Amino acid sequence: MLSNQSDLFDLDPTATYLNGAYMSAQLKSVTEVGLRALQRKARPNTISGEDFFTDREIVKAEFAQLIGIADKDRTCIIPSASYGLANAAQNIPLKAGDEIILIEEQFPSNVYTWQKLAKAAGARIIRISPPELAPGRASKWNQKLLEAISPDTVIVAAPLVHWADGTLFDLMAVRERLNELGGYLVIDGTQSIGAYPFSLEELQPDVVVCAGYKWLMGPYSLGLAYYNERFDNGDPIEDNWINRLHSENFAGLTQYQDAYQPKAGRYSVGESSNFILLPMLAAALKQVNAWGAGSIQEYCSAITTSPLKDIADKGYFIEHPSFRASHLFGLYVPAHKNLEAIKKELKKAQISVSYRGEAIRVAPHVYNSEEDLRKLASYL
Repeated sequence: MLSNQSDLFDLDPTATYLNGAYMSAQLKSVTEVGLRALQRKARPNTISGEDFFTDREIVKAEFAQLIGIADKDRTCIIPSASYGLANAAQNIPLKAGDEIILIEEQFPSNVYTWQKLAKAAGARIIRISPPELAPGRASKWNQKLLEAISPDTVIVAAPLVHWADGTLFDLMAVRERLNELGGYLVIDGTQSIGAYPFSLEELQPDVVVCAGYKWLMGPYSLGLAYYNERFDNGDPIEDNWINRLHSENFAGLTQYQDAYQPKAGRYSVGESSNFILLPMLAAALKQVNAWGAGSIQEYCSAITTSPLKDIADKGYFIEHPSFRASHLFGLYVPAHKNLEAIKKELKKAQISVSYRGEAIRVAPHVYNSEEDLRKLASYL
């Protein structure tokens, strides 16, 4: 199992950071890469035409490894999850009466896109709400999701891990049901990929989008996406030069091309060669792959198991480990406790967590220790 990796980070030693789902702590190595890249940008004569492509290919290859595919050309660079979802929405045929299924209370970027698409096509949005807080909640929530898929279902847009409380969704079962109908599975992997095992070969999604500044450990304003063969001839939401065929030939850029780069290459954002952020994301992804998402999940489980038992004994509702992640989970406050008072105490103690809906969202990583979780438990 991984050992504690806090020496690789520059976290405030007086604070307890349990908030990786909000924003990842930055690796010292990534900071160093960013500083070097910033200094290099000050001398543009050192940046060659080849440099527009080199880090792009490294990042795509590292992401492909992380999600378990060999073909990096199925991946592309996006500035945000919403950008990747917009490309998906623009290329999924939808008509009046069709259905889009969403998980209730998921992150807004994976809602607004589909609301807009449904309105334009005259389709319906079906939201799968969570059951009441009680043992078996996640299992019932998953069952409701499966039961909602009908012959009218064209799209299921869902996370693997719910952003608010870490609930796990059985997307393998969803995929199998959609295979019978020819439907599309669109996964927002922002709160899972990089910290929770993910097998694209197993899940066979049509689209995966992932912001880079959370569990990919990269900078803000950069992320990655995957599109399968159903999108190979799609229409991207923007037309930038680097996505066109033969864009590597700077001398021939005015020999305008109708053809795009192969596979997902047409969906990368303009200026995706970002000479500061891209090297930082490349360094971060290399470290995440070196650790391994499975090992990160195992480490988080090891440091949280005992403290979470203590917290549950205080009356907090915590989903069963079989139905939630260990790197992101929700603590639901018992009725006799005051959430606002808890917030004040945790802030005073410099314990950083998030509050999403009714849940205290806790999100540890390899820079945390069991002692950090015990400190949280003592204040709760």
